Amino acid sequence: MTTNDAPRGTVADGFEAVRDEFAAAAAGEGGDFAAQVVAYRHGERVVDLWTGPEITGDSLIGVYSASKGAAHLVVALLVQEGTLDLDRKVSHYWPEFGVAGKRDVLLRELLSHRAGLAGADDGFTVDELADDRAVAERLAAQRPYWRPGSAFGYHALTIGALSGEVVCRATGRTLQEHFAERVRDAYAVDFHLGLEEEQEFRVLSTQPVLETPERLAALAAEATGANSLSGIAYNRNHPQNPELWELPNFRSVRSRGPASFGGVASARGMARMYAAAISPLDGREPLLTPDTAAQFAQIHSFGQDLVAREQKAFAVGFQATSEVYPVLGQGAFGHSGAGGQQAFADPRNGLAYGYNRRRSPFPGGPAPENERLIRALYAAADRLR
Repeated sequence: MTTNDAPRGTVADGFEAVRDEFAAAAAGEGGDFAAQVVAYRHGERVVDLWTGPEITGDSLIGVYSASKGAAHLVVALLVQEGTLDLDRKVSHYWPEFGVAGKRDVLLRELLSHRAGLAGADDGFTVDELADDRAVAERLAAQRPYWRPGSAFGYHALTIGALSGEVVCRATGRTLQEHFAERVRDAYAVDFHLGLEEEQEFRVLSTQPVLETPERLAALAAEATGANSLSGIAYNRNHPQNPELWELPNFRSVRSRGPASFGGVASARGMARMYAAAISPLDGREPLLTPDTAAQFAQIHSFGQDLVAREQKAFAVGFQATSEVYPVLGQGAFGHSGAGGQQAFADPRNGLAYGYNRRRSPFPGGPAPENERLIRALYAAADRLR
């Protein structure tokens, strides 16, 4: 790796090992690798790094399912204030939902991917997927793919629309409006569920996984049918469905900010959002009380995911991140993204983390370098206790 390829940005004293791991990840990926990593400790930014062509610390990239963390931070705030109740039926807030065997689904079951509404029988166009309220209207009338509460499966493209409709019915405002006012603007969080036109110049288009013989062979071995549950959940049953990596490159997705996958952010924005959730930040109190953070981090779904076809752990609207990275403190919560993103809050250790990259990793989901970066972050924090 040349000097020009070295990570740019800053780290606080004691966190140099994070920069070293980031440099190693860049060297291993090749010259077109572009990524950002940011971390906070007790509300203070201790890591702020980026590397690669075109990218800066302020660049915005589509963050796929990391959007779900932003969306469910809004839900957590509304539960904290008593506007929503996790133990009320979804149909209490949204009467049209209570048909086709869904009348008794609790809000906490919906938020933990247990409602059986991972997709639609006929799929969605891109413009329909970008419209959370249109997705919610379709799914409200549909019979679930499994008996609600009996199992769970990742609602990859739909959970934010379902959560958002509950928020809209209970408050008269969209989830995106709540997030912009109460999180993005109030805490100067560079995370957007609905990107304004004047911010488009900051966006880097997302890029596909590099095609290799190994990848093509793996895809062939793991292929599921378009009308399988996995195919429906990822909208492969619609004839005009684009590749997953392409979704953030549609302006309709970026402008509307569908809460399941349509967020656009920098790593600074992802890390700052989770820092604001659990720590005092610039003189402001944390968004969540310790009790609310613990409630939303509690595992509700664990075991075989019917959509992902592998073992997963979900909390309430968030992923149970400590089940993915055992070095994290119990009760850590956050969400990854298909493009390699990872972001979380660890209340026990006062840490918040955000990682973003431009090219999707193989396999999809949180990029493998996150594990090394997170271990280096925790080792540094432990030495400062």
